[in-house]
Amino acid sequence: MTGWASRAANRTVVGLVLLFLWTPIVVVFIVSFDTSTFLRFPPREFSFAPYVEVFQTAEFSRGLWISLVVAAGSTLLAVTVSTAAALALHRHRFRGSGIVQGFFVSPLLVPHIVLALALLLLFSPLGLTDGYTGLILAHLVLCIPYAIRTISVSLSTADTACEDAARVLGANGWATFRRVTFPLIRPGVVAGAVMSFLVSFDEAVISLFLSGYYVKPLPVALLEHVETQAGPEVAALSVLLILFSIAIMLLLERMTGLRRSLR
Repeated sequence: MTGWASRAANRTVVGLVLLFLWTPIVVVFIVSFDTSTFLRFPPREFSFAPYVEVFQTAEFSRGLWISLVVAAGSTLLAVTVSTAAALALHRHRFRGSGIVQGFFVSPLLVPHIVLALALLLLFSPLGLTDGYTGLILAHLVLCIPYAIRTISVSLSTADTACEDAARVLGANGWATFRRVTFPLIRPGVVAGAVMSFLVSFDEAVISLFLSGYYVKPLPVALLEHVETQAGPEVAALSVLLILFSIAIMLLLERMTGLRRSLR
């Protein structure tokens, strides 16, 4: 195959993959402006009424607030735990450190429905279902693998000579971490925080098992809404969530160079 034909074939394959990935999003975006009371494609009329209905629906507003609180709490805990664990694993090598690191990322290997059932059986006797504490702890299990991986990458590329120089000049452990180590690994910490927040905010399976009448994150509220009324407001909310995720990524990329920290 000639060079021109090879490049054309590669571009065709890439174009088909992008078309496959983007077509559902484009369809949802178009449907979100429909005036019907049910989901249909193509729409016959267009209106911003579905977006207005999203903001007027109380269950969506409350679910958004709950999701933000849970995501913020689990992200803060995940970044704190992951930073401490990554420092221990990279600065203090010991026998079995690889096993410990594998333990931290092991939730990625377990299907979410299995993990959700296990957490439900664990949290129910402790009274941690249908509450913020149980959801934050459950989402923490999912967030730690993402946070610890990005922070570990930053630590592996950080120059330890700067830390040694700070200690030689009289800085204690906390001062060394605050003034030297943390600025070096800040991109990885930010990347881990972003990924943890988005994973927690979008999590539906575990939230469905652990939520109840009083505490329903937005994904659970959306699923319950679809069971009774699947109208264009569902597509409108989906579009808003996509734009929200993109906005966070673009903002942090502009502020901290997130793309470089994920390499």
